[in-house]
Amino acid sequence: MVHFTDMRTITIVQADPRWEEEFSKIKAMISGHIGDLIIGIEHVGSTSVPGLRAKPIIDIDVVIEDMTCFPAIIERLNHAGFDHEGNLGIEGREAFKRRFDDGFMPYHLYVCPTDSKGYREHIAFRDYLRSHPDASREYERIKQGLARLYPHDIDRYLSGKNNFIKEILKEALYGNEKDI
Repeated sequence: MVHFTDMRTITIVQADPRWEEEFSKIKAMISGHIGDLIIGIEHVGSTSVPGLRAKPIIDIDVVIEDMTCFPAIIERLNHAGFDHEGNLGIEGREAFKRRFDDGFMPYHLYVCPTDSKGYREHIAFRDYLRSHPDASREYERIKQGLARLYPHDIDRYLSGKNNFIKEILKEALYGNEKDI
């Protein structure tokens, strides 16, 4: 299933069980390039939550033990056609972007150490939504409303989700800590 969308327009679509299949294909490709350097590859983000409407873009966390292998990952992924984009303002995750259309559905690729805040938050949020259907439905409602209000403004769309995400992370990961 190749499902390309205009990545500048925020579109929330019906959940598609094929998203997991697409993730598996992308995972196999990534593993072929850097599998010996990593701990695992995780499907995160809304497309990883069964039944949750989402932007049809797969979010992927490549998990590493620590940053010692990161230069080799940059080199191999560069050779495979990926550009390293830095952390894009989020500590503990390094983004990569494919330089060409590789035939997969759109995806975001991040490399994260196991102890990084970015990775821990991705997993905690995903797992919380998977096990709390009411929270998943509320998140879907928020995303759909924001996509209608800001179909061409990704910053406002993302900002509009922040309070909900922070509340979930407080409960799922941080407990009584005030600042997350």
